[in-house]
Amino acid sequence: MEWKKCYLDVILVPLAFLISIGYHFWLWYAVRTHPHTTIIGINASGRRNWVAAMMKDNEKKNILAVQSLRNAIMGSSLMATTSVLLCTGLAAVISSTYSGKKPLDDTVYGAHGEFMVALKYVTLLTMFLFSFFCHSLSIRFINQVNILINTPQDSMSLVTPEYVNEILQKGFILNTVGNRLFYAALPLLLWIFGPVLVFLCSLAMVPVLYNLDFVVTSSGKGKMDANENRDFV
Repeated sequence: MEWKKCYLDVILVPLAFLISIGYHFWLWYAVRTHPHTTIIGINASGRRNWVAAMMKDNEKKNILAVQSLRNAIMGSSLMATTSVLLCTGLAAVISSTYSGKKPLDDTVYGAHGEFMVALKYVTLLTMFLFSFFCHSLSIRFINQVNILINTPQDSMSLVTPEYVNEILQKGFILNTVGNRLFYAALPLLLWIFGPVLVFLCSLAMVPVLYNLDFVVTSSGKGKMDANENRDFV
């Protein structure tokens, strides 16, 4: 009887994961091949130009550079704090004997066994932990850029605009990955109420993320130069 109740969980939850993973593979492919059609690609190109401009005229723009990077660090810090707080709350629920570990309503579709309930919470905990890990690394890289971008330039310096841009791109990629893990964990929160809501929420998130990730331009057939494409290798 318990196995029959697991049918929806075994079918709908993996489908929800596949929808999310499939969309992000498609986004990754678009960023690698046609970055000018995605927000991620255009922003990466803009950051490359921004780093070059900041380091070229550093005496006048050093304060602007530090303030801009500080805002990025604050955003990553907020997401990292939120992720670790959610991890703490989930860990407290898992380790306690509180009745919230049990289904809120026996009419919820899907399995209600102890193993399935534990699997739900452990999956959520893992997603939020990886999100925290990515945001922490993002803060580390952006902090490095905060110092390196004000390094005096000379012909023998190893800190070039290309090197600083590479570090900055890594920081923002980790920030993006951390945000996407956080977003992917939100539908899983609904798994507590049954697998049907997980599937429907994942399905609804695809058009929302598409509108946030892709940009429609009048000249969509143009190609980026070699330096811009190098940002996504």
